[in-house]
Amino acid sequence: MRDGDLVLLPRGIAHRLASAPEVPCTSIKTCRVKTFGGNVCEVLHEGTGETSTLFCGSMALGARALHPLLNLMPTVIRGCDVAAKDPLVAPLLAAMTAEAGQPRMGGATILSRMADLLTARLIRCWVDCTSSSTTGWLAAIRDVHVGRALAAMHRDPGRGWTVESPANVAGQSRSVFAERFSALVGEGAAHYLTRWRMQLGREWLGRGSLTVAEVAIRLGYESEASFARAFKRTTGASPGAVRRESSRQTDMEFGF
Repeated sequence: MRDGDLVLLPRGIAHRLASAPEVPCTSIKTCRVKTFGGNVCEVLHEGTGETSTLFCGSMALGARALHPLLNLMPTVIRGCDVAAKDPLVAPLLAAMTAEAGQPRMGGATILSRMADLLTARLIRCWVDCTSSSTTGWLAAIRDVHVGRALAAMHRDPGRGWTVESPANVAGQSRSVFAERFSALVGEGAAHYLTRWRMQLGREWLGRGSLTVAEVAIRLGYESEASFARAFKRTTGASPGAVRRESSRQTDMEFGF
């Protein structure tokens, strides 16, 4: 890493920061921690030599373990390799440095929002400069029309989608959109939406905080029974069984 560089770890792998490979690392527990505000902290480590300023953070995506984009991303993305052509990255880093150097009211919130924006732009840069494959999920989200429909389905899976709805969002005729979607994604839009809904449903049920009926409503099903049939057909398990298994594991983890 060099001054102004960025590193993104999409899957949160274990890592360490050192000035050279052979230098032993010091646990963060030995550092002095000051609350900057909210969930933002200032971590100070005394030492000799020049001062280095690092911004470190983590974020969670809804249905993160199932998100198609995360499955395609490498374990480490270097910002200097993908964001060189983004004119906003350098000013964002400069603004974050200034905000952290002169703490003021609302600074933690501003830093958090800028970190969100920086991460989003870095992911976009990676998508834009990665494989030039003409098919697959990345090719689909880069497509002006199909990408628009995919984004809408991911953003609002519980919407009352019809056969024509994705095509209308994409701004294409039903036949043209269906052919283009299948060619890029490898399956029809309706089948893709059903799989996405069931993946979300499985994660929500796995958390144990929602009932089967509540998950069915969130995903746009008119009845618990219709959702249960689609869930069993797609995943091979009943929603009730998935939820009960989650509850059983929780009991085992916290039981006495």
